[in-house]
Amino acid sequence: MTSTKLLTATLTTATVMVAANILGATAAHADESPSVPPGTEATATAPVEVDPNDPDLKLPEGATLAEPKVLDIKQVVEDQSGDERREDTNADVKFALQAEVLFPKDSAKLNGEAKARIAAIADEIKAQKATRIRVFGFTDNLGSSAHGDVLSKQRANAVEDILKSELNDPNITYEVRGYGEQYPIASNATEASRKKNRRVEVSFPRSEN
Repeated sequence: MTSTKLLTATLTTATVMVAANILGATAAHADESPSVPPGTEATATAPVEVDPNDPDLKLPEGATLAEPKVLDIKQVVEDQSGDERREDTNADVKFALQAEVLFPKDSAKLNGEAKARIAAIADEIKAQKATRIRVFGFTDNLGSSAHGDVLSKQRANAVEDILKSELNDPNITYEVRGYGEQYPIASNATEASRKKNRRVEVSFPRSEN
């Protein structure tokens, strides 16, 4: 993975990996992906077909190729404050907004800054012509798990309401969930890491055009 830090953003690009093994050789294995909410797993497919009879492959007689495996190309941009994060793969776009920039502490009432940030995400949804949107809420591990589940769902609902208002498109379907403390992206060991886990994610498919 290559990582380059710009003035106000960190850009990380994961390498596409195509693994094929020859009979009798050891297969290549990609790193295990971190746990992610159901329905958001990588969906990449091989970009080209490989002809096992191509003389340039120089396979030993009787050898065969395994099925190719491709990991999503992932580009991550995070503002310097860490308040907002964008992930692009070949299939999806995901925005993660830290709860503090959207809501007061332990609240699901959007603050004055929230609408502008959500409206910017709505503009990208329009640009991608997306008609399926996921809005997932998450909390840290402080407090009871039940409270976190309820609060994260309420916050996801609040973000969905603004998106619906901005997009005003009856053809768009929404999947809204509150996962509470599940699927952390940081350790929860410090306040800085817990802050990363308190977030709302908005994801949608990329345009094929």
